[in-house]
Amino acid sequence: QDISATPTTVDNVGDQLKTAWRNLDRHLKKQKVNLYLPVSVLEMYEDWFLDYASYVILERAVPYVEDGLKPVQRRILHAMKLLDDGRFHKVANIIGKTMTFHPHGDASIADAIVNLGQKELLIETQGNWGNIYTGDPAAAARYIEARLSKLALDIMFNPVLTEWTISYDGRAKEPVTLPVKFPLLLAQGVEGIAVGLSTRILPHNFIELCKGSIKILQGKKPKLLPDFPTGGMADFSEYKHGKRGGRVRIRARIEPVDLKTLKITEVPWSTTTSSLIDSIVKASEKGKIKIRKIEDNTARDVEILIHLPAGVSPEVMTDALYAFTSCEVSVSPNCCIVQDDAPVFTDVRDVLQRSTEQTKALLKRELEIRLGDLEEKWHFSSLEKIFIENRIYRDIEECETWEAVIKAIDDGLKPHVKKLKRDVTEEDIVRLTEIKIKRISKYDSFKADEAIRALEDDIKQIKLDLKHLTEYAIAWFEKLLEKYGKGRERRTESTEFTTVTRAAVAAATSKLYINRKEGFIGTGLRKSDSELLGDCSELDEVIAFCSDGTFMVDKVDDKVFFGKNIVHAAIYKRGDDRTTYHMIYRDGKGGKAYAKRFSVPSITRSRTYDLTAGKAGSRVHHFTAHPQGEAEAVTIHLSDSCGARNKVFDFEFSELAIKSRGARGNQITKWPVRKVTTKSIGPSTLDPEEIWFDPAEGALNTEERGDSLGMFSGDERILVVYETGNYEITDFNPENVYGQGVRLVEKLKPDTVMSVVYYNADKDAHYVKRFEVDPEINGKRIDFIGDPKNELAIVSTSRHPKVHVEFKKAKKRTPDPIDEDLSEFIDVKGVAAMGNKLSNYAPKKIELLVDENDDAEEPGESPKAGTLSLFPDED
Repeated sequence: QDISATPTTVDNVGDQLKTAWRNLDRHLKKQKVNLYLPVSVLEMYEDWFLDYASYVILERAVPYVEDGLKPVQRRILHAMKLLDDGRFHKVANIIGKTMTFHPHGDASIADAIVNLGQKELLIETQGNWGNIYTGDPAAAARYIEARLSKLALDIMFNPVLTEWTISYDGRAKEPVTLPVKFPLLLAQGVEGIAVGLSTRILPHNFIELCKGSIKILQGKKPKLLPDFPTGGMADFSEYKHGKRGGRVRIRARIEPVDLKTLKITEVPWSTTTSSLIDSIVKASEKGKIKIRKIEDNTARDVEILIHLPAGVSPEVMTDALYAFTSCEVSVSPNCCIVQDDAPVFTDVRDVLQRSTEQTKALLKRELEIRLGDLEEKWHFSSLEKIFIENRIYRDIEECETWEAVIKAIDDGLKPHVKKLKRDVTEEDIVRLTEIKIKRISKYDSFKADEAIRALEDDIKQIKLDLKHLTEYAIAWFEKLLEKYGKGRERRTESTEFTTVTRAAVAAATSKLYINRKEGFIGTGLRKSDSELLGDCSELDEVIAFCSDGTFMVDKVDDKVFFGKNIVHAAIYKRGDDRTTYHMIYRDGKGGKAYAKRFSVPSITRSRTYDLTAGKAGSRVHHFTAHPQGEAEAVTIHLSDSCGARNKVFDFEFSELAIKSRGARGNQITKWPVRKVTTKSIGPSTLDPEEIWFDPAEGALNTEERGDSLGMFSGDERILVVYETGNYEITDFNPENVYGQGVRLVEKLKPDTVMSVVYYNADKDAHYVKRFEVDPEINGKRIDFIGDPKNELAIVSTSRHPKVHVEFKKAKKRTPDPIDEDLSEFIDVKGVAAMGNKLSNYAPKKIELLVDENDDAEEPGESPKAGTLSLFPDED
């Protein structure tokens, strides 16, 4: 009847049969008749999969909030407690004992016990337990030993407070949860993947957890941040108290050893030295960073040495390591716990709150149990005193039956039990009959009274503790902190990281070529058809301007089309508002000529923009780029056939304001322009900018790497002195690269006088000379020590440079050291002068003394000033 209601097809016959069976079953059940229906695979899957998912969540992957343990961890600790005799046990024996309670084999138990041991909290270890820094595994279970720590014995076990259940085979009892009196879950941290959910609670600091519980008991709100056993630095600004959606950025601790070496002393949590080194090698092979070699000297402490090639700044390399390797990792917490036999998503504050309340409740139950024991002890001690002092034991001498004995003692006690706190039971009387005659004969009433008074004092104290339970719990945590806090100080430094732009620190390991006529730029162009634009990285962007007034920014690739007849192309720096572009263009075919100054601090990639008004036939007459907004003067040549009175005139770009790229610009002529030539480049027209010098790169920068040279603007310049004994004056373009061998870099001051001590090879002696620096010679190296065989020893631009000189041992004696003011030693002469001989004795060491009262000596001016040992082997 049910089937006939719907036309039967091949597709729905199964569903119709299932419906009919169920309807028949429902009908027969009303008649109290059972029909056993066939069960489909889908129905079995629905039930069985739910059972499996629940089992994995509750019994394997997610910890219980009560004790912070997964079942395998709880069973291991329970087994170790059963074996505990104060000595170490073979881990293999512990595994065997744990298998009494854990039905999943020895491998999972071995992994779990090693994980617990490496946390150095609940288990004391002996032997090779692996290395959390290197990732080396532990030795086999038969070779390593373990025992419960004193902390674990203090906070975890109390059989009276433990709820017990039958083990999987029914042969033993195991705890449902352990009565843990400490936020163990937060101290250890946990990770687990279940069906449909996962948990990741990061480890926290023992001391901070104790103090956090104390604050909660005091009614305050604690601040909790993770603390990782591997140390490192971490940014917790997005931690969100460990809730889902939070994030923690963790970095290795990298320290510069010198200008060519970096040392990693702490690795990020969740990584090892091996995985870290692999990530660095891979980044180097892909050309993202440049390293010369890497050494792993890790033993007890982490030590990874990274040797840098020449010209690579340690500061830039540090940022690059954070950007491209596992020196920085991101961890997403997910605080999921089992509470009331169900998974719950919460945060670490709630977990700490629950743990603190549980500790307080457990302490209360322990006090109540101890109070009951003491009161029972007081009751029997008092009863015993009455029994012996009143010689009630003599009343049973003539009793012939057990019942008569009990009655005789009971009758004898009745006149004396008014002060007891509870009634005397038959069990109490039985215990009195078990007192030995020897004890009765040696009974000391005075000592018995003292013992009873001690019990009364203890009972009074416990009642007081129960009355002030919060203060008692605070004292418990303070005692725990005092007893176990030493050596558990925070290892991870909490800080806020600056964002490292990957493109800014990527190593320029590729060559970028340009075909201006065809409009292609890329790393894969044929050298015969193109010209070298410069070095680049795979993360760089290129900006290119074409003769029709359009431009585009795109990512570096093998071959990218930007537009035909490129007039200017360069690596594009986003956010750069100092690079200023000067442009003179014709607005449409036969249109007027306009001039404009603009910058391009931001742009959408792979989109063509028009710098003209957009008319057909527009053409660029002149285009230049100035990294510091330098003023430029140009000469404009008009067409010879035009009707203009002045066919050649000058134009100053400095008269124009720097506007956006979409501005039309200022009209400079209505006549046709034949050509435009650059007349001069003036000083910067932008606001002052702080310039830094990085000795490792031998280059200027504005990213605060190296030594600050001060604020620069206009036509201010930089003095650079080289080890080879020559100097040059340059502008303050942050892209200036001076290379290695720089002795001194500083802001050029008016009327600068340079004082020099150098070794003259022909004379085999050291000479002193002083000369004025010519500020008019720019971009050209000026030699000041002559013969290439001569060697520069000391150079200074101080007005009163002082040197300390120590001499080699002469034939008869060692000359005394001298301090010499070079400004008094010799007058200012020409740059080509030889100078005066420093001494008739051979110097052993020459040291430049910095005069703190000399205003010419400023921080960062002389990055290499200091002691020069000329003969280190003889020092």
